[in-house]
Amino acid sequence: MTFPSIATAVVQWQASHGRNHLPWQQTRDPYRVWLSEIMLQQTQVSTVLGYYQRFLDAFPDVASLAAAPQDAVLALWSGLGYYSRARNLHKCAQNVMEQWDGAFPQTAEELATLPGIGRSTAGAISSFCFSERVPILDANVRRVLTRVLAFDGDLAQSKNEKQLWVHAQQLCPTENLYEAMPRYTQGMMDLGASICTPRKPGCLVCPLHDECRAGRAGNPEAYPVRTRKVKRTSEAWWLLVAVDSQRRVWLQKRPQVGIWAGLYSPPVFDSYEALKRFANVTWLDSAAHRWQDLPGFLHVLTHKDLHLHPVLITMDQAQAAMVFEADESCWVNATGWAELGLPAPIRKLLDSELA
Repeated sequence: MTFPSIATAVVQWQASHGRNHLPWQQTRDPYRVWLSEIMLQQTQVSTVLGYYQRFLDAFPDVASLAAAPQDAVLALWSGLGYYSRARNLHKCAQNVMEQWDGAFPQTAEELATLPGIGRSTAGAISSFCFSERVPILDANVRRVLTRVLAFDGDLAQSKNEKQLWVHAQQLCPTENLYEAMPRYTQGMMDLGASICTPRKPGCLVCPLHDECRAGRAGNPEAYPVRTRKVKRTSEAWWLLVAVDSQRRVWLQKRPQVGIWAGLYSPPVFDSYEALKRFANVTWLDSAAHRWQDLPGFLHVLTHKDLHLHPVLITMDQAQAAMVFEADESCWVNATGWAELGLPAPIRKLLDSELA
């Protein structure tokens, strides 16, 4: 096995069999490539496509994104999840305008200093846009590399992760970098997404079949090795869905840290009793407004299950006026909440019950 032969095989395979139709592949504009890379973190291509175009329609360049209110950015992100990406996207655009005169830096090392851009994302932007000879190491590429090399170091240990980065750098093309680096980087992503899958990889049609040590040993699914597992947890939330006679709902902005950070949501309580106490204090008499327990539902996050229990409370305008409106809370109708950053399950709940 030789590293140059691996790079050549990946580049040739990508040209004929890889993904070459995606909109962000038709440009070397770092703004568009950066936007796609952030959206594609832990999100499937099919989901990203629509969001990507809507973002470009609203914010065609880094200057327009930097100048936009955060709520407008979060509203367009609603449904993609991992909302810290959207907040960092906004911060990064502002940083590029303020610190880099509106032009993205052209090296991975400098790109990695920007908010929300880690080493792998920086490598992707730099190789795609500027043909820099730098590796990436996202989940798909990590899986391909560890199998090809039969790299059995536990990636839960930082020293092994660093060593894999060294191998990834060595594997990068060494010739014709202007064309080879973008295609190699895309090819490694494509292999991990379509052939070198976590379960039942398509080894017989893989362009690295002859070079892959794990494939020859017949145990590709043993890689990558990572011993530390993240424990799943669960929480139960009660949502106070207060609606006035104009069909407006009362929403509060969530704290800037934690689940749904910076998004708007009905007030959240950790128990039904806590929700009732709040309602009784706010509106004095629970008999003065109508209560309805809506069907509960499960919202699955990466490492947590949220059991959501919405409680609908309807009231007249006099009662609605008892709720203090401030920057962090507001009464909004269907048109208004369409323009706010809402978690996907909250948007679905409001659209189904109130729109």
